Amino acid sequence: MTKNERGVAPSTASAPSFYEFVAIVALMMGTTAFSIDNLLPAFEPIRQDLGVSRPADLQLIITAFMIGFAFMQLVFGTISDVIGRKPALMIGLAIYALGCVLALVTDSFAVLLVARAIQGMGSAAARVLSVAIVRDRFKGREMARVMSLCMMVFLVVPVVAPTIGSGILLIGTWHHIFVAMFALSVVLGVWFSLRMPETLHPEYRVPFSVRGIARGMRMTLTNRRAVGYATAMGLMMGALMAYVGSAEQIFDSEVYHLGAWFPIAFSSVAAVMSVASFVNSKLVGRFGMRHLSHAAIIGFTLVGAAQTVFAIAFDGHPPLLLFCSLIALNQALFALTVPNFNSMAMEPLGAIAGTASSFIGFYTTLLGAVMGMIVGQSVAGSVLPLSVGYMVLGLLGILAALWAEKGRLFGGQITAG
Repeated sequence: MTKNERGVAPSTASAPSFYEFVAIVALMMGTTAFSIDNLLPAFEPIRQDLGVSRPADLQLIITAFMIGFAFMQLVFGTISDVIGRKPALMIGLAIYALGCVLALVTDSFAVLLVARAIQGMGSAAARVLSVAIVRDRFKGREMARVMSLCMMVFLVVPVVAPTIGSGILLIGTWHHIFVAMFALSVVLGVWFSLRMPETLHPEYRVPFSVRGIARGMRMTLTNRRAVGYATAMGLMMGALMAYVGSAEQIFDSEVYHLGAWFPIAFSSVAAVMSVASFVNSKLVGRFGMRHLSHAAIIGFTLVGAAQTVFAIAFDGHPPLLLFCSLIALNQALFALTVPNFNSMAMEPLGAIAGTASSFIGFYTTLLGAVMGMIVGQSVAGSVLPLSVGYMVLGLLGILAALWAEKGRLFGGQITAG
């Protein structure tokens, strides 16, 4: 299939415009963030309604979602290489809607966790296929630019989602938040089915074959760049998951006691990430993915070290403005790193984009969920564990990037990048 000078596969007359394409993909990615962040203000009502004794146990609402999300990414990307991106997404959205309904009718915390895992399983389709669809149409720096624009729109979701959740709680119960999630899945399903053509290149469609799937996995696992950058992404995702999972404890119930101001503090940090993603889309064409992301992950680790120093100096309770400033700076550096790492991991695997996206999504999410749970469960009335987690996970991410690049950061530019 021929491509134009931007590296885009020719589209049909019914295909969406560039910016509508970005909006649809961003909404696919945003389903995951919306499913997590708009539920954060509901932790305390859920604890009271369902009799949860330990505040830290509420983090399992996030962890259960992410575990289901991680494992099903292995399935959806691979299936999409066989049946196409559109049918795979519709199956995923149906599973997600089922999880919403189960959460609506339960009065058990254990069943709620099952519902969240089912939601995560369905949401995996939207997330993994968003990456595969972008890889179907773009490559090199243009792929990184598109991913950054999608990430910018996607990161608006954490800005508004906690406020939406708080607003829903003013007029209803936490159950109504799941009604909003169900409605989101319907909107995405209708929009995608009406406007997005099938993006899987005909020459890349494969018959279902265990041998073929195993071959795709082997190609992914034996690609040093893919595994190295996926590992670095997973470690940085661990820092993000630790922050999101412990945000209610830090901002509200245990450290800063912000009450109704919690969504505003959380959203302010997320807004900085969104701006940084836009900046990344502009800078990546000038500096390249390697130079920008390598500098950003080094900065991420150094800011994590600064967080740790201030956390120790203030006995785990640094001033709120100082804490938010450092967290926001690190989330901005996260946004300058992860989209580029994702593009570099996927770049050599275009012929198996669905399978590669599946494995990379599974691996990074599972690694992030486990690291996030370890760090997040350590948060108990102090921001020190989170600060140390950012520093250590950032340092490990640098080592993973070094391994991917055979010991040399800031190397020559990626092919077509």
